[in-house]
Amino acid sequence: MKFSCEIIINAPIDHTVAVFENPDNLKHFQDGFISKELISGTEGSEGTISKMTYEKLELKETIITNNLPAEFKALYEHKHMTNTMRVQFKALADDKTQYISEIDYTKFNGLFIKLMATLFPGMFKKQVYKWMKQFKSYTESLLD
Repeated sequence: MKFSCEIIINAPIDHTVAVFENPDNLKHFQDGFISKELISGTEGSEGTISKMTYEKLELKETIITNNLPAEFKALYEHKHMTNTMRVQFKALADDKTQYISEIDYTKFNGLFIKLMATLFPGMFKKQVYKWMKQFKSYTESLLD
């Protein structure tokens, strides 16, 4: 299952990328986020592996590509699903940035999650877009 979402952020691209790259900011726009723990590599570098802990789940993140603002791509693995996320930021003006996120779910493990993906695929996109809107609000609030 593949989909993409995009949103316009009223902030310069350098500011937007800096907010995105700082893992301390995740708690401000991803509901239920608790921590990000470095397992191997250097934070933000290609090949780096981290454990991301949320109230209801844990994910393993492996950075595939990081040459922001052009592209950030990572693999996310959970016991019930595997997906990649590709993010791009594009400057539209000095104070406007387009944030594009492409998600590709490559594996679902278990009957329940397979049913959810089949019956309610929009639920996955809705969650990604919700976090993007929250990222936009948080990023813009830092400029005030």
